[in-house]
Amino acid sequence: MTTELHDHNGLAVLDGLISHTTTQGIPTLYAPASGNEITAGLFFRVGRADETLATAGITHLVEHLALHRLGLSDLHYNGATANAYTLFHVTGSEAEVVAHLNTVCAGLRDLPMDRLETEKEILRTEAAGRGNGPFSQLPLWRYGAQGYGLSSYNELGTWSLTPEQVRQWAQTRFTRDNAVLWITSDHMPEGLDLTLPEGRRFPAPAATSALPVTPAYIHGDDGHVVFTSVLRRSTAASVFADVLGRALFQDLRQEGGYSYSAEADCSPRDAGFATLTAYADSLPQKQDAVVGGFVDTLARLRAGRIEQSELDSVRTKLLKMYDTPDLGAASLPSYALSLLLGHRILSPEQHKAELNAVTLADLHEVAREAWDGGLLQVPGQGVDWAGFTLAPQYSTTAVTGTRHQSLEDDRVTLTIGTEGVTLTTPKGPITVRYDACAVMTTRPDGARSLTGHDGFVITVEPTLYRGVTPERTAFLDSAVPAEAVVRMPAREPDQIPQPRKQTSTAGSAGTGRSTWAWTAGLWLVGLLAAVWGLLCAVITADEAGAAAPEWDAVVGVWILEIPLALVTWKLYQARKRRRG
Repeated sequence: MTTELHDHNGLAVLDGLISHTTTQGIPTLYAPASGNEITAGLFFRVGRADETLATAGITHLVEHLALHRLGLSDLHYNGATANAYTLFHVTGSEAEVVAHLNTVCAGLRDLPMDRLETEKEILRTEAAGRGNGPFSQLPLWRYGAQGYGLSSYNELGTWSLTPEQVRQWAQTRFTRDNAVLWITSDHMPEGLDLTLPEGRRFPAPAATSALPVTPAYIHGDDGHVVFTSVLRRSTAASVFADVLGRALFQDLRQEGGYSYSAEADCSPRDAGFATLTAYADSLPQKQDAVVGGFVDTLARLRAGRIEQSELDSVRTKLLKMYDTPDLGAASLPSYALSLLLGHRILSPEQHKAELNAVTLADLHEVAREAWDGGLLQVPGQGVDWAGFTLAPQYSTTAVTGTRHQSLEDDRVTLTIGTEGVTLTTPKGPITVRYDACAVMTTRPDGARSLTGHDGFVITVEPTLYRGVTPERTAFLDSAVPAEAVVRMPAREPDQIPQPRKQTSTAGSAGTGRSTWAWTAGLWLVGLLAAVWGLLCAVITADEAGAAAPEWDAVVGVWILEIPLALVTWKLYQARKRRRG
């Protein structure tokens, strides 16, 4: 059943701590743990970042379908779909764990497609109850609407994925060659049947970027300050994350009293890079102070003002993890994930040597790297003063084509062209090109919403723009690649937006009541201007015939007439536009 496995990832260094073998072609790590129960995890190198926005949720669907046959159970088990991996996890007796893993693999080989629509509904319900946390928008702004940025989006594929698409995804991604198994046991259990299709190991997706310049910042909700950066994976980077978390806690909570939570961590993104995340909360009235203190802490570390005591404290804490009982079993998930992603594997002795070798100069270098690639989410005002650049709010280009004026604001125009769609606003254009369209959702009422790979969104609502006919939406349908189209269900009539009834824009049609009001105002001001003009003429004629005319009085009354005449003219022009 098993054969020895020593490969280029360095598994040989784990001999004596963790055993390694293969199980039906799946690389397997195992180490003993105390207690009567064992825990197992089956990793697959596929996750949300492997999907497209149009198929988002397909990996999660496979996970749910594979677990369906297990039904109700007293076992502690679960599935998890992350950016770069999917994990099936179970704890129980050896027989229970074997039965669970066998059932998962049987489910992956033959997904219960009769459950597909039900599981789609369950995923949408799960997403609706999850809500958006303070970190939710940062992947979108860094990576765009693709790859690692998809974690910011809803799982749109739950509306349109077909059984063939889901089955094909399972057959090509959930394979023995794209998996790693780990078990907390001193031996490999008998009876495992983990037969899966032959395939290949998929590397983690290449990272995209929606940030032309870093460090950058975006605006977020009140009460939260979040900083992320991408670091090269190293022991120094993991040490720096702890140093940063301690510094924020010291500066913002213990000394400033501005925050309750102030922390940082570093998590692997792929084989070569990790994501640094730092966070601090605040009361609305103190958030400016939190932003200032947060930036000051980052700037201090970037400048190399790190005390040896800070490094020593973190190093001591990290070295203590090697005092953990059942160290081999506790290390299995991280070693298995490194094997899955193709990251180097260090023995405890090698890792401890690297921890002891980290210097203040190493932390200074990581701090500069973190700052240079940073994305800061702040409430309230911006942080241009600190050297951060506001992330792009508008596109740099626009398309030409047929123009459709907004029925709500004559300063806004929708252009549908042969290369893409542009929404022209007073502050700048937003453009989505068809060849860079991550998804276009469609509604039976004619609405179309296009999202570009850079994350910009244009919603085409026929009810809100002049001339957006069925022929124009049909053109969009033919221009956007079919694989990027997601058909959404019909909306209730009250969900279809209508132009605001009260408007002051030239291109909007007013109601009869508002036109009457403009007419009444015109007559009232016009009558007053006419009466005052007649009075001015009489006064002028009287003074012209007087022996000592008081021309200053004449000038005074005419000065009052001029604004009345001007207002009358403006009301007349506005009334013409309202009637048009």
